[in-house]
Amino acid sequence: MKTALDIQFEEAYEVASSTKIKLPPDIMLQFYAYYKQATKGNNYEEPSGDVELRNAFKLNAWFQLNHLSEKEAKQKYIELVNKYLKS
Repeated sequence: MKTALDIQFEEAYEVASSTKIKLPPDIMLQFYAYYKQATKGNNYEEPSGDVELRNAFKLNAWFQLNHLSEKEAKQKYIELVNKYLKS
C-alpha cells in the first residue's frame, strides 16, 4: 500500500522528468542523488552513461546522502521539485 509520501514522490518525479526547464548541473546532481537514495538507498550501482567523469560526479553526489533514509530522501526530492520546478 502506497503512503501519502510515496504518492507525492511519484508526482514530483513526474514533474521533474517532464520539465523543459534547464537547471544548472549542480542542481541536476541533487535531483539525481536524492532520487537514487530515495529509490535504492545505500545499494549503490554504477550510473548509466558514457562519460566517466560525469558518472563519478553522480556517484559521489549519491554517496554524500548515505546518512539519509529512503523516506528522508523522498521528502528532500519533493522539496527540490517544489523549489525549482513549481511556480
